[in-house]
Amino acid sequence: MTYQLNSDFKMFALNANRKLATEMADLLGCQLGKCSVAKFSDGEIQIHIEESVRGNEVFVVQSTSYPVNESILELLIMIDALKRASVGKINVVIPYYGYGRQDRKARSREPITAKLVANLLEAAGAHRVLSMDLHTPAIQGFFEIPVEHLIGVPILAQYFMDKKLDDVVVVAPHSGSIGRARKVANLLNAPLALIDKRNDEETTNVLGVVEGKNAIIIDDLIDTGGTITLAARALAKNGAKAVYAGCTHPVFTGDAVYKIESSPIKEVVVTNTIEQPTEKSSMKVTTISVAPLLVEAIDRIHNEKAVSPLFE
Repeated sequence: MTYQLNSDFKMFALNANRKLATEMADLLGCQLGKCSVAKFSDGEIQIHIEESVRGNEVFVVQSTSYPVNESILELLIMIDALKRASVGKINVVIPYYGYGRQDRKARSREPITAKLVANLLEAAGAHRVLSMDLHTPAIQGFFEIPVEHLIGVPILAQYFMDKKLDDVVVVAPHSGSIGRARKVANLLNAPLALIDKRNDEETTNVLGVVEGKNAIIIDDLIDTGGTITLAARALAKNGAKAVYAGCTHPVFTGDAVYKIESSPIKEVVVTNTIEQPTEKSSMKVTTISVAPLLVEAIDRIHNEKAVSPLFE
């Protein structure tokens, strides 16, 4: 597909996910803008934009993933540099929005850092945010600027449709993922099951029929791998024929990949919102690119076309 880009369009990538940004630029038929990210001897981040951006509409691609704090600060400093270079409009493309899990006060005297990061992005000078599968859609309300919230469910669902599995049941690994799992179940025309995890983190009940079925666990992210592998063991114990899993964001901290490798899970399907180092590769992990979806959204924003069809 050929995209129509105006002469004022520019796209930059920072360090968190340059591979995804490069793929997006190739699809758009443009070059990534020239900028350098360096550090002073004490660790301070220094950014230099090496071409004019005066009056341009700029898209900055940066997942705020590991190292999370550094990735966020890189993005904030880049926004400030663009603003001081008299840019026309700053759109930040955040495939994975870090700190999204702290979206409310679960206990007394806790921060709401999802809101804090939103405040920081606005204060730095961002005009629009484009992100994928926020931990909760309510995070959109933390911003006073437009937020385009893309969802990865159709991409994951299409992958499993193409596998042509029979006797499928879609499983929510905890109560917070029911909405996302239900959407996949609707797309696959499959029943829904739920893992009821108790406070001791090891006691689980499976609500729904999974015996003899291909179970697909759906969540927004996999971090330590504990929740997803606990769910897989519960499904296998309850007679599931095979266990698959899918998520948008492969955070994969600590020994998450080892847990997946040693679990009953047959395959984990993720997207490339977070770039994975070679040492975290696994034969059980399949990665699908979200570049085409992000590029379609960028084209619609840039050419002032409706983005809403991408949410359907």
